[in-house]
Amino acid sequence: MPPQRLFSLPAGRFLRALPVALLPVALAMAAPVNPLPDHTELEAHVVVPYAGSGARSFDIQWQYPGAKTASLAIWKLELLSDSGQVLRQWRGTQALSQIAGRKTVAWDGRDGRGQTLPRGHYQVRLKTGVVSEAQWAVQSAGTAAISRFDQVLAKADDLHEHVWPMAVGAVSKVATPAFQAMPTGRQGASAPSGRMSALMAPATGNLPYTVYYGNLHSQTNDSDGGGAIGSCTSSQSPQTGAYGPSAAFAYAKQGGLDFLLTSEHNHMYDASSGTNASASRSTALARYQSGLQAAQQYSASQPGFLALYGMEWGVISNGGHLNILGSNELWGWESNGQNELLADRLTAKNDYAALYTTMKAQGAVGQFNHPDTSGQFIVNGQALGYTADGEEVMVLSEVMNTSAFSSNTTETETSMSRFEAAFNILLERGFRVAPSTNQDNHCANWGLSSTNRTAVLLPSGAAYNAANFLSALKARRVFATMDKNSQAVLQANGHLMGERFANTGALSMSVLFANSAGRSVSKVEVFEGVPGRNGTVTLLGTSAQQTVTPATGRHFYYARVTQDDGKQLWTAPVWVDQQAGQADTTPPQVALGSSTSGSLVTFTATASDNVGVARVEFWLDGVQYSSLTAAPYSQGVDTGTLTAGSHSMVAKAFDAAGNQASSSPVSFTVAAPADTQAPVASGTVSGTSGTVTLSATATDNVGVTKVEFWVDGALSGSATASPWQWALDSTKLTNGSHSLVVKAFDAAGNVGTSGAVGFTVSNTTTVFMSEKESNGTVASANGVSAGITKITGTMGSRTDKDFFAVPLKAGQTLSVSMTGPNDYDLYLVNASGTQLAASENSNSTESVSYKAASATTVYIKVISYSGSSTTQVYTLTLSVK
Repeated sequence: MPPQRLFSLPAGRFLRALPVALLPVALAMAAPVNPLPDHTELEAHVVVPYAGSGARSFDIQWQYPGAKTASLAIWKLELLSDSGQVLRQWRGTQALSQIAGRKTVAWDGRDGRGQTLPRGHYQVRLKTGVVSEAQWAVQSAGTAAISRFDQVLAKADDLHEHVWPMAVGAVSKVATPAFQAMPTGRQGASAPSGRMSALMAPATGNLPYTVYYGNLHSQTNDSDGGGAIGSCTSSQSPQTGAYGPSAAFAYAKQGGLDFLLTSEHNHMYDASSGTNASASRSTALARYQSGLQAAQQYSASQPGFLALYGMEWGVISNGGHLNILGSNELWGWESNGQNELLADRLTAKNDYAALYTTMKAQGAVGQFNHPDTSGQFIVNGQALGYTADGEEVMVLSEVMNTSAFSSNTTETETSMSRFEAAFNILLERGFRVAPSTNQDNHCANWGLSSTNRTAVLLPSGAAYNAANFLSALKARRVFATMDKNSQAVLQANGHLMGERFANTGALSMSVLFANSAGRSVSKVEVFEGVPGRNGTVTLLGTSAQQTVTPATGRHFYYARVTQDDGKQLWTAPVWVDQQAGQADTTPPQVALGSSTSGSLVTFTATASDNVGVARVEFWLDGVQYSSLTAAPYSQGVDTGTLTAGSHSMVAKAFDAAGNQASSSPVSFTVAAPADTQAPVASGTVSGTSGTVTLSATATDNVGVTKVEFWVDGALSGSATASPWQWALDSTKLTNGSHSLVVKAFDAAGNVGTSGAVGFTVSNTTTVFMSEKESNGTVASANGVSAGITKITGTMGSRTDKDFFAVPLKAGQTLSVSMTGPNDYDLYLVNASGTQLAASENSNSTESVSYKAASATTVYIKVISYSGSSTTQVYTLTLSVK
């Protein structure tokens, strides 16, 4: 195990000066070779199990590719209350052997005073940076050990601060306003193949937007990414990775992402992390153009997926990485040995103010990548320094990423870094950045190391293309989520997150949440700050609905949602220009009318307000259909997309203060279109003798109402409900070949006729049978098969009785005549013995008949009135018609 030291301290207490022998000393380690000059980047993570009844372990991990010297990670871990009070501390150092290190801190469930923590919400904060062994040896000498430690930590390079939520025991769920989830890009991508759905259906949720989930930070072998899974553990040497942009786009799409940005390091197109004097300018520029073309071609060939290609501009050392989207040029500062610029456009290294101005002029937008709170994005000597151009073009800032060097392909990576501290500083500086969470993939697992996604909202009905996607980023309609199945939205006085608007009086905010996998909310936090103040972002409240009257001036607000599994979401802020004066409490006035042309119904709203109308929303059948921010307020509805029946539209008008009014509903009816489509039918036959089953399958665009079965051109029977079947008495047909045709009918009278189905009848003809004793009761009657026309029997005694069972269908008539010796009588009875017909002549010449009203079994009964014989037979002649 690499050498390390660990101090565990009670909150608010400091140890006396520790013996120098207890502090880490310089370690005899050979300085590693630096494979990535100018690109030394520390990754630090602390894995904090969210749920548990108490004790658990915290796992700290470091990776430091590009390190030039043997280094120590210096770290402090703090257990915080929900309000931020320090309850317990641990301190230590970790030698970064082979550019990596790891430390596990076991926590016993107690605070620094030894008290067991009660049930509730807590936080775990990691502060860590890097010092060389020489720095540590010099700077750690001096006064009290704890003071020296914190002083060295504060001056460490690549200083990181990560704060993770933690729950002890069961915590209560937090109620959020009712919110129907917006449709997602995955739903939109299910449109028919071969054509991009440029005009998707209006949103079915409360907001007229579609959410697209993806990853806006990854690399391929155009720079230092694309490492093969199985061997990839870090950055690749530039342009040596196994896979390029096209492979990345295909992998991300197959993994379920809606978009992927491959953001290649702008200074590696010369195949080096430093400067390659022998590099070819034309080769470098062609490689960038090839990446742009790969993205365009993949997007065009894969509807529903957006392939994006751009630059990760800058260096880590005294610089800072940011992604640039929307540039068709390669920007850079390096030149080869012939003094040729290895880029299309010169952008001076580490000159962020000039870069922001160039981005504005070229129409590009940017994202701050894994920003540190110090030493990066320096403008006029200030880290994370503000310019007006920067405010306009920098639209995103990462708040949480998974490990850049993860090779996880099952979305279960636990190594994650947080950058919320820098995000808050940027907002306080005056930047209007929305939060993002990405994966910075260097291995070939683009977007699949974890479930975290950056989510972008496009208006439903807008084509899903690069232009509209960049417009959504410029509007800051973005939320960051650690759960790809979740949505979070912040609204304020009717305005959506990302908007900047003027406000007078109270500001009412709502945090909306939805999850398609059954997750709930355990915590909501709404934060506030002041752009340009350069102060501290503070917690406004922990309710999903907040109302505040801001002081006159500029403000921003954003929300963070913690799920019951500890995964978090961050909404984009709203930026509010609070105006002085009396609050506006007067709602707008709105009326709605309509006109019809063919299948198009056009709804026109007239709206007015004492201050001004901010927007008008159209609500169809209780669901928001669209939103317009400028007159004329007109919305068309194609009734061909609606179900038949009654519908209603309502217009809602809003002013800047959040006052709203609704129009009276306008009702309209959509008639069912004339049905001219015939059903589709087919038939089958089961059996060759006796009762044969005729079956049909029948479908119709509206519904099948009846099926007829035609045998040899004549109607044999029909069915009015599924399963479509008819029982055919094949004895009524001649033996041999026959033909079945099925006809299916719908309610509109359309008829669909099947093709002819051939079948064969092969009945064995049996016309004669003899009685079999004992058959002296109904229960023991001899059965008479179809086709039997004669029965013979004897009366062995005067008390003898013979019964024969004959099945009849509804409407069939059984006729029986008898001849025989002596005086025998003939009857027809039912199953209970009730007489149906009788013939009682003074001899044995008798005849009876009976017509069945419904399907039944009739019993022939023969008795001896006088005389009997065991040798002289009686004969029954039968017919069934």
